[in-house]
Amino acid sequence: MLDSFRSDTRAIEGLPVRLVVALVVGVAAMSVMLNMLSGVQGLATSELDVKPSPDVVEPGAQDITFTVVDHEGNPVDGATVIVKSGTAELANEGIPRAKTDGGGTATISLAPELGANREDGTLVVDVKPPAGSSFVDRRENTNILVVQG
Repeated sequence: MLDSFRSDTRAIEGLPVRLVVALVVGVAAMSVMLNMLSGVQGLATSELDVKPSPDVVEPGAQDITFTVVDHEGNPVDGATVIVKSGTAELANEGIPRAKTDGGGTATISLAPELGANREDGTLVVDVKPPAGSSFVDRRENTNILVVQG
């Protein structure tokens, strides 16, 4: 019986194919597990929200205060608030921005304008989280509504 195993060479030919299949299945399984682990790390981040005050303004130069808070409503220090034109235009030079203080507030001087024959428009508010923090800003923030008075 041992002689029949020694003379059978088919197992040697099939062995590399089996190893390749096992390797491919193992790599695929490891890829799925690593993807699941990286998803768990994403749960440790906190979404930021920006609350402008006032959030309804008239055209013209004015100061607007922004409060940046985390998902629990705690103020966030060191976040950068950025205001861009939406359906309303900004007469400011460059892109208006400011960093939040220890109380999570930042004040930006804005000069919104409405286009011809427009009664209202919006300014888009974005926030860049502090560097090295676990904060993210993936959801849309409260826009500023500009209304002709």
